[in-house]
Amino acid sequence: MLIIMDDSATQKEIKRVTKLIQKMGGDVHHLSNNTANSMSISGNHSGLNPEKIAKMPGVKNINDVKKPYKLGSREMKSGDTVVKVGKVTIGGKKLAIIAGSCAVETVEGTNEGGRLLKLLGANLLRGGAYKPRTSPYSFQGLGKRGLEILADARELIDIPVVSEAVDTESFDLVEEYVDLIQIGARNMQNYSLLKRAGRSKKPVLLKRGISATINEFLLAAEYIMSEGNYNVILCERGIRTFNEYTRFTLDISSIPELKQQSHLPVLVDPSHASGRRDMIIPLSKASIAAGADGIMVEVHPFPDKALSDGYQSITFEHFSALMKELDTIAKAVGRSI
Repeated sequence: MLIIMDDSATQKEIKRVTKLIQKMGGDVHHLSNNTANSMSISGNHSGLNPEKIAKMPGVKNINDVKKPYKLGSREMKSGDTVVKVGKVTIGGKKLAIIAGSCAVETVEGTNEGGRLLKLLGANLLRGGAYKPRTSPYSFQGLGKRGLEILADARELIDIPVVSEAVDTESFDLVEEYVDLIQIGARNMQNYSLLKRAGRSKKPVLLKRGISATINEFLLAAEYIMSEGNYNVILCERGIRTFNEYTRFTLDISSIPELKQQSHLPVLVDPSHASGRRDMIIPLSKASIAAGADGIMVEVHPFPDKALSDGYQSITFEHFSALMKELDTIAKAVGRSI
């Protein structure tokens, strides 16, 4: 349910309506909207009395939101959401470029690599401190030490950092050190983790599950938003199909669909989608042309020696070429990098 207030509604009237809804058992969410003062109601609607709410001073009208994902839908908010991560905005005209190694490996590699990536045009630095790997014998990440290295790099380079929270036990630690918290594809339907992310003050980057539908993806984002954290960024990272030539299949069609159904920003991760460094540039270009708000790519100075996912990481030389290609595409679709 969406409550639209009159343009002339006072803060006192808005507070009275909020208290009435809460007394009826509804959860009230105030989403910033470009067109009107509005508040959405989630939770159990059985105790709500729409007629009584409609008669409250300042209330213009009440709309029933039909989508199962209420808070993230275009019905709830017509304008695009722009999420701020440090000094970087995601969802506006300027594209967000997140780059870095799959896993944090060394202090020198993170600092020198971060400096070069920023110089080449990246505006957020990624790096995994906790790595959920398919095999228990693969490198699992440096844990807290990896987060400390990332945080130090942020101060040295002046760039926001991104890392993944893999469970509720380590969430507090990740939240303490990073600027943007990633929820990976394997955890897209880890509801206790999503709820914990919803109680965080940090923005969240949510990746699509490998077999998730668009509805399931948006409902996962709804779990985060329903807890009060509206700074959610969606990330398409490929889904499992019968294709045997790439690690996953990048669902380009999901980009315009997500932008049509939701007001949340949409990024694309071509590294995990393809698992092939030779496909990073063309898939990135296609993603921006389709309307993505940015990309997230894995970059390593020596991919063949990387401790994690080296086969899908590009070199700094390739990243430089990627940025030049994206500049052309961005200008063609009215964006910038």
